[in-house]
Amino acid sequence: MRLPELVTQLRDVRPANPREIISTWSEKDVLDGKVVDAWVIIFRTRGCYWARKSGCSMCGYVNDVAIEVSPEDLETQLDAVLARHRGQPFVKVYTSGNFFDEHEVFPEVRRNVLKALGGRCEKVLVETLAHLVRREPLEEGVRLCPKFEIALGLESANDVVLRHAVNKFWGLKEHVRAASLAHEVGATVKSYLLLKPPFLTEREAIEDVVETAHAVDAVSDTISINPMNVQRNTVVDHLFKRGAYRPPWLWSVSEVLRQCRDLRAHPKSHPTGGGLRRGAHNCGTCDRSFLGAIEDFSLGLGDRLDDLACECRAPWLDLLELEGLMQTSADVHGLVRGAAPVP
Repeated sequence: MRLPELVTQLRDVRPANPREIISTWSEKDVLDGKVVDAWVIIFRTRGCYWARKSGCSMCGYVNDVAIEVSPEDLETQLDAVLARHRGQPFVKVYTSGNFFDEHEVFPEVRRNVLKALGGRCEKVLVETLAHLVRREPLEEGVRLCPKFEIALGLESANDVVLRHAVNKFWGLKEHVRAASLAHEVGATVKSYLLLKPPFLTEREAIEDVVETAHAVDAVSDTISINPMNVQRNTVVDHLFKRGAYRPPWLWSVSEVLRQCRDLRAHPKSHPTGGGLRRGAHNCGTCDRSFLGAIEDFSLGLGDRLDDLACECRAPWLDLLELEGLMQTSADVHGLVRGAAPVP
């Protein structure tokens, strides 16, 4: 079975209330060189058009979308979430899709969201696929928000990885065009890169994301290294349950950040599900110290990456060699231990 077909077959979209947001919370981030509270909002929309047509191998966000959402539904979500604002100066707007897709976020709703959030926050970030970026919506964001940033999910600059591991068909060329246009109108750019797509060994994953980070450095203000977290009903989940995939080690995350110290853009990583079996993790004993060091590095609070130590460094180094010799990207340690399939 081809990858696009498997992505679609594994999906499990369930009915959801189109008038309710998916989630909102606060987290730490950097604004003008200072650590601040960032307000995260995930609006419930019809979801990413690419996910509806085919989708990415690791993306389970389609499971949270509604079948159809009207402009009135989105306005109701906006009104409800505004009442929950607690003065956070930085807001991140997600839709499990693309903020600049006018079939997902209608133009009048987009303007209302930007106007409402720009009127109460110092910086607004929205996410979209690069090939959907156009000048007019960018100028609208810059006009309505004190600071406006677009987050673009490139994942990898390697077209083979994109097409045959991620199942995405828009790469570096589209990313550079969108980022350059954003800078031209006065917006900033955050580039999302994926650490360890399926079918890559640990070493290949490290090398791929480091090469990609350097490839987009010139057109990025922030480069976010996103270690894989295993989301339900995805190709990655399918492999994970069979012992054919392990999320990256936190050793790998720290190694990538070390190799990105020379970037002009600000490199960072906030591992979703870090320390859990479905997220980036080490042996369990050292996970908390690694996550703390990665968080401090990402927030500009100090670089302790070279001080990280644990006995599990040896098996991680062994893995970097073993996977290549065995020509597999499976969970080698899990297979050797005879670990039972994951439920």
